[in-house]
Amino acid sequence: MKPFVHLHVHTQYSLFDGMCRIPEMVSRAKELGMPAVAITDHGNMYGVIHLYKEAQAQGIKPILGCEVYMTRGSRMDHPAKERLCHLILLAKNNEGYHNLIKIVSKGFIDGENNYHRPRVDYDLLKTYHTGLIALSACIEGQIQQDLINRNEAGARRALEELVSIFGKEDFYLEVQNHGLPEEKLVRHIFKDWAREYGLKLVATNDYHYIYKTDAPAQEVKLCISTGSTLDDPNHFRFSNDEFYMKDGDEMAALFADMPEALDTTLEIADKCNVTISFDERHLPKFPVPDGETDTSYLRKLCEEALPRRYHPVTEEVRKRLDYELGVIETMGFPSYFLIVWDYVKFARDHDIPVGPGRGSAAGSVVAYLLGITGLDPLKYHLLFERFLNPERVTMPDIDMDFCYENRSKVIDYVTQKYGQDHVAQIITFGTLAARAVLRDVGRVMDMPLSEVNRIVKMVPAELGITLDKALDESKEFRGEYEKDEQVHQLVTYGKILEGLPRHSSTHAAGVVISAAPVDDYVPVQFSKEHYLTTQYDKDLVEELGLLKMDFLDLRTLTVIGDTIKLIKANRGIDLDINAIPLDDLETGKLLTEGDTAGVFQMESEGITNLVKELAPTHFEDMIPTVALYRPGPLGSGMVTDFIKRSHGETKVTYLHPLLEPILKDTYGVILYQEQVMQIASAMGGFTLGQADLLRRAMGKKKEKILVAQRKNFLAGTQKNHIPDDIANKVFDLMVYFAGYGFNKSHSAAYAYIAWQTAYLKAHFRPEFMAATMTSVINDISKISYYIQECKRHGVPVLSPDVNASVYMFSVQGESIRFGLSGVKSVGQNAITEIVNKREQDGPYQSLEDFCSRVDFHLVNKRAMESLIKCGAMDSFGKHRSQLMSVLDQAMALGSLYQKERDSGQMGLFDMEEEKQVSSLTYPAVPEYPIEMRLAMEKEYDGFYFSGHPLDAFHDVMDRLTPLSALYGEHKEQYDGRVMEVGGLITARRQVLTKRKDTMAILTLEDYTHTISIVVFPKTYGRYGSLTATDLAVRITGRADINDENTQIVAERIAPLGEEKAEAPIASAHAAIHTGAMWQPGGGTKLFIKIPAHLERTDLSSTIAGVLKKYPGTVKVYFHLMGSRKTILTNEQYWITPDEDLHRELQALLEPGSLVLK
Repeated sequence: MKPFVHLHVHTQYSLFDGMCRIPEMVSRAKELGMPAVAITDHGNMYGVIHLYKEAQAQGIKPILGCEVYMTRGSRMDHPAKERLCHLILLAKNNEGYHNLIKIVSKGFIDGENNYHRPRVDYDLLKTYHTGLIALSACIEGQIQQDLINRNEAGARRALEELVSIFGKEDFYLEVQNHGLPEEKLVRHIFKDWAREYGLKLVATNDYHYIYKTDAPAQEVKLCISTGSTLDDPNHFRFSNDEFYMKDGDEMAALFADMPEALDTTLEIADKCNVTISFDERHLPKFPVPDGETDTSYLRKLCEEALPRRYHPVTEEVRKRLDYELGVIETMGFPSYFLIVWDYVKFARDHDIPVGPGRGSAAGSVVAYLLGITGLDPLKYHLLFERFLNPERVTMPDIDMDFCYENRSKVIDYVTQKYGQDHVAQIITFGTLAARAVLRDVGRVMDMPLSEVNRIVKMVPAELGITLDKALDESKEFRGEYEKDEQVHQLVTYGKILEGLPRHSSTHAAGVVISAAPVDDYVPVQFSKEHYLTTQYDKDLVEELGLLKMDFLDLRTLTVIGDTIKLIKANRGIDLDINAIPLDDLETGKLLTEGDTAGVFQMESEGITNLVKELAPTHFEDMIPTVALYRPGPLGSGMVTDFIKRSHGETKVTYLHPLLEPILKDTYGVILYQEQVMQIASAMGGFTLGQADLLRRAMGKKKEKILVAQRKNFLAGTQKNHIPDDIANKVFDLMVYFAGYGFNKSHSAAYAYIAWQTAYLKAHFRPEFMAATMTSVINDISKISYYIQECKRHGVPVLSPDVNASVYMFSVQGESIRFGLSGVKSVGQNAITEIVNKREQDGPYQSLEDFCSRVDFHLVNKRAMESLIKCGAMDSFGKHRSQLMSVLDQAMALGSLYQKERDSGQMGLFDMEEEKQVSSLTYPAVPEYPIEMRLAMEKEYDGFYFSGHPLDAFHDVMDRLTPLSALYGEHKEQYDGRVMEVGGLITARRQVLTKRKDTMAILTLEDYTHTISIVVFPKTYGRYGSLTATDLAVRITGRADINDENTQIVAERIAPLGEEKAEAPIASAHAAIHTGAMWQPGGGTKLFIKIPAHLERTDLSSTIAGVLKKYPGTVKVYFHLMGSRKTILTNEQYWITPDEDLHRELQALLEPGSLVLK
């Protein structure tokens, strides 16, 4: 095999078009006898450390590089359109590696264009060229582009510029041969120029996939990236299938006329020698007061906090503190703790709710004293070594929860304190998982969505499932794969693409704080939100010695903070949430009854049932709940066993007396990782540090390590005179439970938050539910659920009111008042104006008073119409119909009043007397029918307040499946099942199929949720008249539930109130807008819809003539669609329902214009 090294390589981290998985690529290079393997992804360094580690592991040299995008101008300029050129940069040594980091980072930070391409300019190359080798790249290089465009002078200028930067010894003319005519032209010229300029040629193959057979899958990946399909003649694809990892002989055959170009690859590989250290730490130093070190200042803070946290300060406390501080100092982490203490203190000082800690940090007394965590680790037997093990030096990991509205303020504080270039968030990558990749490939193959969904559902919905595993586990899936050629192709492409990174995004919580600028250590870029972000993921960042901290946003903390503010405002009580009783009877009762809506981590059906069975009476009873409710324990039978033991139904026994004090709180079951450590210490004589190593080994279940650890454990138990058979049984038990064991520190911290929220709900339900609903203000289905929960427990939820509402949900006595922010067309400025004027001058007395006080630039006519229609002005004591009829007049009078006031032309006594606004005369029009008011509330507020259109059908609805069941944690059990659901049709979209048949997609809403209903042509043909908006219907259909959406395919539609009927039951609003309804001899009101374009014609007169022929007592209303008014006719036009009348009116009107109620 001809010796050769590939130097132009695109891995999976060339996200748009690269497909080479790094481990397989390195293995292939080794298999082909190549001494080195390179990485040169498009514009980024995402995969550089992965390549370095993999190459080192497989005994082959890594060459670290990047194919950068070059701009011909300055990276600081941002032209609307430009063609970028390519350049390959390779690091010769460590200085070159760091300079490559700088170039790539600044290409993003300074030069990123509107298409998210980083741009590098010649100034950057001049500044950071030391230690770098440059290759002229593919035919997209600047020199090549100029040659192809017959601009030889420009090509020579670019060449000479690059040679002047890198020198002849480190700049190479790159030649390629994928069979493209442009490459042939470049090879011919470069051969001459190599002699002319004294430069060397280097052959590359620009591979994007490993094997030639991968080319079709790469074409599919390109279609996924561009959103196109394979059958689109214009879809983007590579010119041919030559862009793979060729062996040395294939390359030699392609470059037979320039063999020296292959030899050059070995020369370059020999030059590249980068060594990356994973043993260094780059922790920032905390700025301590003069005369202090970080160690002394940390101790000082802990000593000051001791008497506040512990009464009295016992020898046990003092001993534990000294031990922890000693370990922290020895491991070099005092500044780490001070940094966390500082930003947590900032949050508390600025009233930003902070969590009690999460994860193993809750096991530290130092963290507790500093206020970083909120639980006493000594009281709850939490272990420091689970957090910081002196026998295994790793970076500490303190994850902090902050109120979700203010998390960014804490990050901004840290950024300002340590410097903008010293703080960065962390990148993460979305990957093509098993089910997702089948959907993507299915779209690219233009397979029918229903067929793709059918196949996807055969893949088990397990965490971490792969397509290969699915083929093993699912006979149905394997059967389709083996017998159906299209499915076989779908899955084959899916297997090749599965697991590849699809896009980059920002890690939800990770933040890096570094001693020097972050890009001194790792490459960076900007996130979409314009935060500085590392190009290496969280694990690599930590391995490279950078300090990573997790700043998490926890909605529940915002809820707790808002609840406390509402309690103060509504009841005048200053509640300290950290001083609530931990054995409160009402809280335990609430949890035992399963009243868990809104309670932190307790809302799902499964965990609610678990809590009910455990029947907690104290906060500590909640700690096992968090640990038990996970897939491992649930699937092992451990939960049932735990519950039976807790209720005395199963006798609790211990294999050895030493186990009793450790396992007593969990009824003899090993539930926590800390218990494994305590058993190893108590029985085997392990230090807690050694016990933590044992716990980790057991979790990984590596046989060789376990054999050695068992030996150590037995040596310790023998010293304690424990029989070997007992010791072996205990060790086996520890190994078994280690797979299920949970971090008790984390469980305790989250159980504490759960107890706090349950306490607030038990004692201050209106305030807690108002805060909870505010926290999900944009999720209508959740708010609907919480409103139903409030009603169920006797807490009224009142409609918005200009005299009572604020921006979000608020509390009035024992009721919750809806906020004005939910009202359609009423913006934040309008709300601020309404609330401010109300607070300044008192409640609004009437519509005219309102119009005389608010600024019409902020509260316009559209906003006022919304406020009237949703009921926010009902407190004025007038019908909504009356308010609407005088709105224009009220605004005119209000405007006049404001002008007079502002011009100083008020009457002589206006300064002293109450202002008098000219009174309006309200017409004696009837109120809108209840159905219409409900429809308005729904349209303008999203909810019903005056009732619910389904209230008349309570009995029927109780017999049907609630829609929320199809969205719960066990929703998969409903997939494919035929079920009956009922509700109101709130939206309707008519669709034409490819065969030009009519079908409809409906949105159905019940008390609990909304769902899409698909009505295919055949069903639509039978029940189309029952698909109008605002009809109350019962639907029989088959549930179709997948990862992306939930829907029901309708088979039968019937009116909700009748078992079998031909006509639907509708609200008046429904009939007015969409459907006709006639009940001969019945009803008390007839609504006639007049279209906007016919309002000014004599249609009304013609209809009046018809009506007079059928006198009676049924009131007649005209609904004018254009002006959105409903007018009651004079009594002389009231009618007696009759089929003849029906026919006459139908002849004059459009379909769906009549409703008789």
